Amino acid sequence: MTQYPAPREPQESDFSLAELCGAGARMAPHWVTPAAPAADPVSPALIHGVEVPAASARLIAATSEYGA
Repeated sequence: MTQYPAPREPQESDFSLAELCGAGARMAPHWVTPAAPAADPVSPALIHGVEVPAASARLIAATSEYGA
């Protein structure tokens, strides 16, 4: 007769939140991405053909009630 091990019961993580934060802080320098080059400014006179749906314009206009 073949015996199978009992399934492992779910357990709490072996790491505390503080340990995970520390590990993340130590790994962060290894994952630095280069900064994207800044876009050149564009004259407003060159911006044309941009259409904003009325619903989006109303939404943005209404946010001034919540702004600074």
